[in-house]
Amino acid sequence: MEQFIEFAQNNFFLSGIWMAIVILIIYTFVAGALSPVKELNTHEATLKINKEDAILLDIRKVDEFKKGHIVGARQLKTTEIDSADFSKLEKYKSQPIIVVCAMGMSAKKTASQLIKAGFTEAAILKGGMSAWTSASLPTTK
Repeated sequence: MEQFIEFAQNNFFLSGIWMAIVILIIYTFVAGALSPVKELNTHEATLKINKEDAILLDIRKVDEFKKGHIVGARQLKTTEIDSADFSKLEKYKSQPIIVVCAMGMSAKKTASQLIKAGFTEAAILKGGMSAWTSASLPTTK
């Protein structure tokens, strides 16, 4: 234990960086666990689609959507996302909605907007379309 204290005193900058990284990792896990937006892997998403009749919401650009998307997915344009215009989804407020983007990075913001707009359950597909295609799950054009 004395060696740790001595190292921390002699290498204050490195110790500070290490502590910051540890705190950020802990924050990431806690924030993810407490967030109303859940991340679903491809298996969990498939179960939600089949058993709970979840709606798939693809937020990628139009040309990416046309190249290939999950069967039954609906597309939401960036203008609708930016203005939080979810009027064409009003009839699905009580159903689970799974937001899909290219890599799973930008979907969380849209899912949070859906929750704020009164949708009961919004989740994101972890890894996005790349995870879906990597798992060899069906897509359509």
